[in-house]
Amino acid sequence: MVGQKVKPYKLMSREERGQDIVKRFKIIKTNMGWRVPSQSRNGSGNAYLVSFNGHKPKCNYPDCQLRNNKCKHIHAVEFYIKKSISEEGEVTTTKGVKITYKQDWKAYDNAQTNEKLVFLRLLKDLCNTIEQPNYKFGRPTLPLSDMIFISALKVYSTFSLRRFMSDVKIAKEMGLIDHVPTYMSVSNYMRKEEITDLLHELITLSSTALREVESDFAVDSSGFSTCRFARYFSYKHGKEMRYKEWIKAHIITGVKTNIVTAVEITHGHKNDSPSLPHLVEQTAKNSKVGEVSGDRAYSSRDNLQAIEDVGAAPYIPFKKNVSGKRGVLGIWGKMYHYFLYKHDEFLEHYHKRSNVETVFHMIKTKFKDNLRSKTKTTQINELLLKIPCHNICVVIQEINELGVRGEFVVEKEVR
Repeated sequence: MVGQKVKPYKLMSREERGQDIVKRFKIIKTNMGWRVPSQSRNGSGNAYLVSFNGHKPKCNYPDCQLRNNKCKHIHAVEFYIKKSISEEGEVTTTKGVKITYKQDWKAYDNAQTNEKLVFLRLLKDLCNTIEQPNYKFGRPTLPLSDMIFISALKVYSTFSLRRFMSDVKIAKEMGLIDHVPTYMSVSNYMRKEEITDLLHELITLSSTALREVESDFAVDSSGFSTCRFARYFSYKHGKEMRYKEWIKAHIITGVKTNIVTAVEITHGHKNDSPSLPHLVEQTAKNSKVGEVSGDRAYSSRDNLQAIEDVGAAPYIPFKKNVSGKRGVLGIWGKMYHYFLYKHDEFLEHYHKRSNVETVFHMIKTKFKDNLRSKTKTTQINELLLKIPCHNICVVIQEINELGVRGEFVVEKEVR
C-alpha cells in the first residue's frame, strides 16, 4: 500500500514471517502433516513438512530441529488453521456428518408407561438414606425423609401445593409415608436452609446407580426464571422498566445416560468458568472420570489443570486470541496443539458436550423452566429438587434399556 512502511525481512519475527507465508503461498494438508512452501525461494523449490507428535508440532526445517523452538513454518500452519476455525470451534472448510442414534422404543415405552410407579419406589429408597435428626424437646417434627420425599414428589408433579395434596394422600395409602402433612408444612420445609446441603448429597447419591456406566462428562449452565421482578430506570425509554430475576444451575452430566453428578446454583449473571473445578472434583469422588468437555466459556488454565488433576482429559476449545506461547509443557500447551493439529479428532470428543444441553431440555420440559417459590432459599431448594427427580427418571430409562439394578450406593468410595 502507498505510504505504508514495510518491515525488512531480516527484522521480521518468526510469527510475522509465518503470517507472510500464509498471505503469499498455499499451504497443503497431507496425510503426513502440512506442506509449507519455502519463503526464501518465493514458494518454489523446497517445501517443509510440519507434523504433530502428540504433544507439540515439529518441522523438518534445520533451524527448528537445531533450536527446538517454533519456526516460521509452524507459525504459518497455526495461522492457517486458526483462519479456518470459526468462533464456535468448528473448521469452516470441513462439512460435519450429522450423528443420529437409534431409539430403543420397547425400552422407552416400558419406562414411560410405568415411570410414576417406579419413580415413587426409587424416590422412597433414595429418601430412606436420610438420617432423622435426634429429637431434643418441643413438639415432634415430621420425619425428615418423608418431608424430602413429599417435596421432591411435589416438584415431580409440577402442581401447586394445594392441588398436589391428593398425590400425598395416595402416597400415604401406598405406605410410602407415615403421615399426611398440611400443604403449609411442605412449604415451610422447603424454606429451610439446612436442607440445601442435604439435597446436594441426594443428587450425588442418585447418580451412583449409573456410575459404572459413565466415564465421559460434560459441563454447562442454564437459567431458570423466578416469580420475582427487578426494576431499573431506562434513559432510552424515559421510564421505569422491570424484568424477571433468574438463577443459574451449573451442572456436570454423563454424556451416555444424561445423569447429573453435581450441581452448583448461582445468581443469573455468574460466570460459568469458576464452577468447573468444584463440579469435576465432586464427580471424581464417586465416578471414574475419563474426559470432560465444555464450551469456550470454560477455557482457562485452572480449569484444564483441575480436569487433569482427577486423571481426565479436557476437551475445551481455545479462543482465537490464544497463542500457546506459555505453558507449552503443561496440559494447556498439550491440548492447545492437539486442538490445532488434530482438530477433527478433538471435535469428536468435544461434541459430546451437546448432551448437557439435552439434559437441560429434559429438565425444563418435564419439570418446567420456571420456579414457583418466592424466597431465595426456597427457589434454590426447588431448583435442586428438579435434579434428583431427573436422575431417577434417567435411572428408570436405563433399568429398561441397559438392565441396571437401580440401586443407590451410599458409601462414597472412588471407583
